[in-house]
Amino acid sequence: MREGNCTTVTEFILLGLSDVPELRLFLSLLFLVIYGVTVLGNLGMIALIQVSSWLHTPMYFFLSHLSFVDFCYSTIIVPKMLFNMLNKDKTISFLGCMVQFYLFCAYGISEFFLLAVMAYDRFVAICNPLLYTVSMSRGLCVELVSCCYLGGTVCSLIHLCLALEIPSYRSNVINHFFCDLPPIFNLACSDVSINELMVLIVVTFIEVTTMVTVVIILTSYVFILVTILRMRSAEGRHKAFATCASHLTAIAVFHGTILLTYCLPSSANGVDTDKVATVFYTVVIPMLNPLIYSVRNRDVKDAFRKVVSSRMFS
Repeated sequence: MREGNCTTVTEFILLGLSDVPELRLFLSLLFLVIYGVTVLGNLGMIALIQVSSWLHTPMYFFLSHLSFVDFCYSTIIVPKMLFNMLNKDKTISFLGCMVQFYLFCAYGISEFFLLAVMAYDRFVAICNPLLYTVSMSRGLCVELVSCCYLGGTVCSLIHLCLALEIPSYRSNVINHFFCDLPPIFNLACSDVSINELMVLIVVTFIEVTTMVTVVIILTSYVFILVTILRMRSAEGRHKAFATCASHLTAIAVFHGTILLTYCLPSSANGVDTDKVATVFYTVVIPMLNPLIYSVRNRDVKDAFRKVVSSRMFS
């Protein structure tokens, strides 16, 4: 047993990012703007892909699901964070805390798998263009996306069950702006050695899976680079590089911040550093992804112009 007053918890208190009133007001306005861009960008990308028949390809099918995942896990975190910044009451019910963590974890892990699937899609499209439509059939694309969501759901369900097994806590104050599993375990009053062992098993599985996805991504792009360099047409090489650049940028930003937050030793990252990194991948990255894929993608820009033109003429 850990020292302290052990008690059951019906609600938690989220301390948030800062106690300075002026800074809280500035951050609330900043995050409100970012969240607005996130909602418009991701829902706009989904709508554009749906209404544009020339974007009904496997690549944009996966991209629409990436936008959906970004929108969902940003919506799970940001509105509650903004509410806490603007109100003195920073409480969240125990059930609400568990649901928030579960959904955030489910969509976050799903994005890991989606990025690997998108790398494989680019590999097939560039290295085997003649067999692309056959290899990446509609049925296979649906199965791959379903596996991404299933993997995120199962891993998150295991984490949720571990958290629900904790009978009591030393405190109900979480030094974070949302319900994450590590700070919840730190507050546990009872012996959580079995929980920590199971967490270690789950985390090891996720890390191994993450390493496999990274290997898939790197291997795919090695073959893609070799194939691009063998192209005789300069225009073809440029188009291939432009198509892959958006995906590589999204991978670098997402995986980089995740590694900074969870793979460095705890002593290397302070609480404030962890919060900044977490803000980046929960708030900023969901806004950046639709911008990355729209600004650097000629097909998306052309589709947007055609949709706008058709609406204007109609």
